[in-house]
Amino acid sequence: MQLASKYDPSEIEQSCYDAWERNGLFRSVPDERPAYTIVIPPPNVTGMLHMGHMLNNTIQDVLIRRARMQGFNACWVPGTDHASIATEAKVVAMLKERGIDKSTLSREEFLQHALEWKEKYGGIILKQLRRLGCSCDWDRTKFTMDPDLYASVIRVFVDMHEKGLIYRGNRMVNWDPVGKTALSDEEVIYTEEDSQLYYLRYKIVGGDGHILVATTRPETILGDTAVCVHPDDARFAKLKGARVIVPLVNREVPVIFDDYVDPEFGTGALKVTPAHDINDYELGKRHNLEVIDIFNDDASIAGSVGMYSGINRFELRKQIARDLQEAELIEKIESHKNKVGRSERTRAIIEPRLSRQWFVDMQAFMKRNPEVLDHVMNDTITMHPSKFKNTYRHWIEGIKDWCISRQLWWGHQIPAYYLPDGSYVVAESRQSALEKARTQDPQIRDEDLTQDDDVMDTWFSAWLWPISVFNGILEPQNDEIRYYYPTSTLVTAPDIIFFWVARMIMSGYEYRKELPFKDVYFTGIVRDKQRRKMSKQLGNSPDPIGLMDQFGTDGVRLGLLLSAPAGNDLLFDEALCEQGRNFCNKLWNAFRLISGWETNGTVDPWYDAHGSFANSWMRERIDTVLEQVEEHFEQFRISDALMAMYKLIWDDFCSSYLEMIKPTYGTCISDDQLEQVKSFFDEILRLLHPITPFITEHIWQTLHGDPNRFINQSRYPVSRGNRGYSEEMDFALNIISTARSLRSQHGLSPKVPATLRSCGNARIALDRTQGIISRLANIVEFETDSGSGITQLVGASEFIFDFEGFEGETVDVAKLQDELDRLRGFLIGIEKKLGNEKFIANANPEVVAREQQKMSDTLSKIASIERELSQAGK
Repeated sequence: MQLASKYDPSEIEQSCYDAWERNGLFRSVPDERPAYTIVIPPPNVTGMLHMGHMLNNTIQDVLIRRARMQGFNACWVPGTDHASIATEAKVVAMLKERGIDKSTLSREEFLQHALEWKEKYGGIILKQLRRLGCSCDWDRTKFTMDPDLYASVIRVFVDMHEKGLIYRGNRMVNWDPVGKTALSDEEVIYTEEDSQLYYLRYKIVGGDGHILVATTRPETILGDTAVCVHPDDARFAKLKGARVIVPLVNREVPVIFDDYVDPEFGTGALKVTPAHDINDYELGKRHNLEVIDIFNDDASIAGSVGMYSGINRFELRKQIARDLQEAELIEKIESHKNKVGRSERTRAIIEPRLSRQWFVDMQAFMKRNPEVLDHVMNDTITMHPSKFKNTYRHWIEGIKDWCISRQLWWGHQIPAYYLPDGSYVVAESRQSALEKARTQDPQIRDEDLTQDDDVMDTWFSAWLWPISVFNGILEPQNDEIRYYYPTSTLVTAPDIIFFWVARMIMSGYEYRKELPFKDVYFTGIVRDKQRRKMSKQLGNSPDPIGLMDQFGTDGVRLGLLLSAPAGNDLLFDEALCEQGRNFCNKLWNAFRLISGWETNGTVDPWYDAHGSFANSWMRERIDTVLEQVEEHFEQFRISDALMAMYKLIWDDFCSSYLEMIKPTYGTCISDDQLEQVKSFFDEILRLLHPITPFITEHIWQTLHGDPNRFINQSRYPVSRGNRGYSEEMDFALNIISTARSLRSQHGLSPKVPATLRSCGNARIALDRTQGIISRLANIVEFETDSGSGITQLVGASEFIFDFEGFEGETVDVAKLQDELDRLRGFLIGIEKKLGNEKFIANANPEVVAREQQKMSDTLSKIASIERELSQAGK
């Protein structure tokens, strides 16, 4: 069989994936098998593959391929999210390039442009996921604005409104002046930034003095309606009932007293702007203050303010600071650090703003569904790693109402219809709304109804994703939702635990009365070597497609998983991908080696004498690793599972077993032995396939000589429980390693034969491994008497390696004496510990046994060095 000298992924990956799709290997329909279901965290329809996607989807693919091979009916549902804010921003930008302003379009015209954009660019990331090897059931691909999913979202809104869980209210919200929409608390990212603290003078009405007020936002004095101080602050006791004048604005406002104020911050006096700060808003409600909204939607100053009209808020800050200084109304300006809220999507600084919006009453929701918290805390839903349970609990226990309306056109339009008198009805369709409206006023006509312009928060559709992809809202008892739901595992990033994970759990209990998934696997954040989060702005995020071109998809998948423990950040380095590529080459070279072995000719007699032990050891190593891998996967320690496979393949199979088994020059391997090697290799390929799907498929098909059979349709290997060989083989391999190391140290050729002499304290017999040691270390004689040569400890056993023709070198007595002194000191410490009755009584028996073994090994080493020093002194 002629095989390429190097594995070239570019020659097989696309054809391999095409064959998988052509043969429908990823399709799933309900049958008698147990289901294993994953729903993809839908990437934004605007999205392109980034390193976070690479990690997340590689893990999902590993889990789904493994489940498929274990006999489950594995169903991985792909799809994309409409991403209201991000997509609308891209469409607006596209229109601007064409010379079209959104404000000149009707809603229908804009949505037509948006759909056109979506059709052109929306499928890119799904094609990129195929390149990554993702084995999704592509026939099930969903989009959050597909007709059935759209209808599901509308039905849930109406249902929750009827249950009193959704209400419309005038409340303080997070306003994004760039996106021109309200945001939920979870969509605001707080960062510590440099700013300035302005000390402003508020003149006391009817007096000569003033109150000094410190603020980071002097521009909001235009909306000030009070100054607040702490009731116990003696500095302001005389100001009860007093009024002050807002600088520049010349508006008289009251001095109010409230224990909300921190007397230690700034000057102890707080300007109160109820329309533009959530805490000021609460103060305003308690003290019945006027609310003055000073901003337009883009955070420029509203014309109704009467001054500075149309100026941007940040330009106004500079202008007002100058004007205040000219009017001698600023005492001083200090540098200051404070936390600034920014829009997660547009990065714009959030403007707290009083606005009429739609909200979910989260407290009422939780009273209906206490399982949302209880079933996470008792591990009915298991989070991996479990540290995120406390994060989840903290958010649930402090939960606030969810603002779900967005001032956008792209998304699920809120199904509220306004009547001429300002009242409204909520209904799934316009016709249904008309019927409801006529119960209030029989004269209402269709043209009298005006649907709410706003759309729902993107997460309001995303929280239904595990249910809606199986049409479980519109048809709650359909066969698919009953078969595939609850799903098995959710793989996601911890930064959306509130946005998405918690809310899916909520909707699951509200609409299915059960959990939406059994396990949640939190990936870490992909960072660069300097621990910075990867981003386009920093220029530290590699192109995933370029990485796959350079290292092969399997190499990149390996590189990602080698250092991706659950919940911990991944410090990405391209060297990891290079390591992954090298591993694939190792696998390929092993295949080339095996494929080149002949069975027609003189069979090496070594196999009859020693092949059985080598095979039994390899069987045990595979079984041991299979058990380790099973345990790691049960605990979602995928990186640990990979490392166990990696060592099995690189160290045990390639570097040790194949070296033992390969026929010597001029001989052949027996038919039975070759079949055994191929059987082990087959098992290893099946074990590794979920992680490196392309190379394992290609080698497996070639190994079996059948391009119409697929490894992912074969069974995942399971341990047979073989034991009894590793201790002897590990000892033998240690002897082989020592012999090779000594040859290297002393410049001896591997062809120089050696005699191995046991000094009588070997704990493990070499009877069954002499043939392996002889073959791999060129040991030609095994003796038990003393003699010349190099004395060496192997573990705690002493051996003499006598290399033919080697006279030895001068012993470094001083170095040996230093080592002897060190070991004697170490022994004293161990003896003290073992002589401590409290330690013996309280320590775990395994710990005591380890200490006893340390003492025994140390005594052996001391005796060995003492003998060597004694011989050197003769």
